[in-house]
Amino acid sequence: MAKMKGPDRVKAVLEALSLDCEVLTLPASTRTAEEAAAAVGCMVGEIAKSLVFRAGSGAVVAVLSGDDRLDPRKLSEVVGAEVEQADAKFVRAATGFAIGSVPPLGHAGPVIPEGTI
Repeated sequence: MAKMKGPDRVKAVLEALSLDCEVLTLPASTRTAEEAAAAVGCMVGEIAKSLVFRAGSGAVVAVLSGDDRLDPRKLSEVVGAEVEQADAKFVRAATGFAIGSVPPLGHAGPVIPEGTI
């Protein structure tokens, strides 16, 4: 599945989970929750944003409401390992998506270090 294009990976995972969801590829930028909300015509709090963190050599993806903020110290406690915000190169390698377009599923590889949760 890692060789599939991003939207196709997301569709495949949704189908495998028997979830009937439409996957949209939008022409406008959706890099921020505010841009995503404007692009689909909803409130920022109705957007689910995916934030990628590095825990050692592994990736952790946190999914939260578009208007919420995440405390990395609390995430570290939940994961059981120190986390730090991932840079663009790491995000792309770990998920197969660019920063600002990471979905909550359909990543190119595992996103939680083995044995942490």
